[in-house]
Amino acid sequence: MNFTGTDEYVATEELQMAVNAAIALEKPLLIKGEPGTGKTMLAEQIALALDMPLIQWHIKSTTKAQQGLYEYDAVSRLRDSQLGDEKVKDISNYIVKGKLWEAFSAEKQSVLLIDEIDKADIEFPNDLLLELDKMEFFVYETKELVKAETRPIVIITSNNEKELPDAFLRRCFFHYIEFPSAQTMEKIVDVHYPDIKKELVRQAMDVFFDVRKMPGLKKKPSTSELIDWLKLLMADDIPEDILKNRDAKTAIPPLYGALLKNEQDVHLLEKLAFMHRAKS
Repeated sequence: MNFTGTDEYVATEELQMAVNAAIALEKPLLIKGEPGTGKTMLAEQIALALDMPLIQWHIKSTTKAQQGLYEYDAVSRLRDSQLGDEKVKDISNYIVKGKLWEAFSAEKQSVLLIDEIDKADIEFPNDLLLELDKMEFFVYETKELVKAETRPIVIITSNNEKELPDAFLRRCFFHYIEFPSAQTMEKIVDVHYPDIKKELVRQAMDVFFDVRKMPGLKKKPSTSELIDWLKLLMADDIPEDILKNRDAKTAIPPLYGALLKNEQDVHLLEKLAFMHRAKS
């Protein structure tokens, strides 16, 4: 079992090594990187490449660790009791399985994605230490031990919104997805748009990387935003000379709304363009 990327996902050699190392060590793979670098998509592509079911747990600020194990629906049981429903006699009818339980009880090995773990409360990772380490947990209402039939491949993503506890980090294999180089980015673009004009890609990427280098940008454009921008450039049939003849360090790129996501960054580029024109 070896992950080498897929036709839809360009995985660098370092990322491939990280995935395969985590699988070999049977440890969760903790993935960090800029938004838009393919962290969430990685789990989807591992499942595709290794022909495994994918179980996704997308974390929100209100998510509790217990929800990943199971929840006891006491409200439904009380209502059914008032209605005289016979199923109230079996408490297991009111146990709702969480995503970890799904992964642990899957008939074949699965890929479990815990997406954006840093969105939750700071105690969230610590509350899952034992379950992810031992691959088991106890259901107190039914006095049942749930143990993984086959150990899932666990992919955990983080956008670094919060620091994760040391005890949690010790149990993970860590990899930081570096922002793609120009060469890797060309391969990514080719996966999405195999028939795109190479000259358009070259010029668009020059503009894209120049914008990313701008000092003071609040949010640098990401890989996914470059893909969106190229799609617009092709759809609107933008003349190549618009990209070729512009001063990429000062002018506002066409259809900039695909690249820049807040007014502060737009104003920054407009200011640089104005200062450049004033010097000319």
